[in-house]
Amino acid sequence: MRKRRILLSMALVVMALLVVSTSAFAVSDAVEDAVNDYFANLPEDNAMIGEEAFVEKLKAGEDLFVLDIRQPDVYNEGHVKGAINLPWGPDAIADNLDKLPADKTIYVYCYTGQTANQTVGLLNFAGFETKSVRFGWNLGISKVEGYENVVETSSNQLGEVTDYEINPEIKTAVVDYFKGLADVSDSMYKNYKISEDMLKMALDSDADMMVVSIRQASAYAEGHIEGAVNIPWGAGMEQYFGQLPQDKKLVIYCYTGQTAGQTVAGLRMLGYDAVSLNGGMGTPMNEPYGWSNKGYEVVQ
Repeated sequence: MRKRRILLSMALVVMALLVVSTSAFAVSDAVEDAVNDYFANLPEDNAMIGEEAFVEKLKAGEDLFVLDIRQPDVYNEGHVKGAINLPWGPDAIADNLDKLPADKTIYVYCYTGQTANQTVGLLNFAGFETKSVRFGWNLGISKVEGYENVVETSSNQLGEVTDYEINPEIKTAVVDYFKGLADVSDSMYKNYKISEDMLKMALDSDADMMVVSIRQASAYAEGHIEGAVNIPWGAGMEQYFGQLPQDKKLVIYCYTGQTAGQTVAGLRMLGYDAVSLNGGMGTPMNEPYGWSNKGYEVVQ
């Protein structure tokens, strides 16, 4: 009986994987222009700061505006000095967009950098200069020697509403993006991501999805997930977005999940049903996360 229940559960998972949701909303010109302009002019640092450089700025006493988007329990256990907690989810960030500064760089970190990069993409589309801290708290900040010297437990609060006005259509799209997290909170696509194990199951069951590698062409040639197409990350990559199908789930992966997060944010804003692969292809820096770190096959 137990074996039958397990098999039934697996069958239900496979059935869910085969269901593809398509875009149900029209994309405004303002949103399309904002997303395409961002990818056409990607900053040289990929809108990221290395964890060591970030900690050095804090040690030097620089006046930084920092968002910690981890959940409140871990924020309260310890966060970088001055960081404001807006937990990743449907409400906190969306409800406080009008309190974010347009005259300062916004630094964002999460646990491993993946949801932070979705946030970075969205805030940049909205006109804020925003950067993620590479590898987030768990794999980045907490690995830097002496990071404890820039950690505190006291909470920090946002200020009043600022004078900066986000384009109303872009603001609505960003808010809808965050609100949509509630719809996937209990699914295998929670946080607009898919785990390595679930993707393997989906591919084995011939789910109607497309896997997109945004690693560089040389890395793609050395090894990629079977069936994946390649749109290398870099300025101008938006020119290829229009060739992607709008009637399939798109699974985007990079090296560790960082730039894939920004790409997912852009594609979803453009109406695609895109999610990122947890941990990307995987590197020694982000073990045990990632496709290859889990031991799954790559092809040339």
